[in-house]
Amino acid sequence: MAHANVDEILRQIEELSAEDRLVLEARLTELVEKEWKREAEQARQMAKKKKIDQAAIDRAVEEVRYTK
Repeated sequence: MAHANVDEILRQIEELSAEDRLVLEARLTELVEKEWKREAEQARQMAKKKKIDQAAIDRAVEEVRYTK
């Protein structure tokens, strides 16, 4: 996405009402959660194939999520 597009999106967000910002925040939170679940499932599948335990899976998912 071009820099100008990002600036335009941010401008539009600034113009939102407080209520609409809350809706936007909720939707963004949903998207982040959906991505988290997808990444966690991928990690579980990979770990299952490699016979890795749940604690190791949790550490790996957190590392991937927070180092991006």
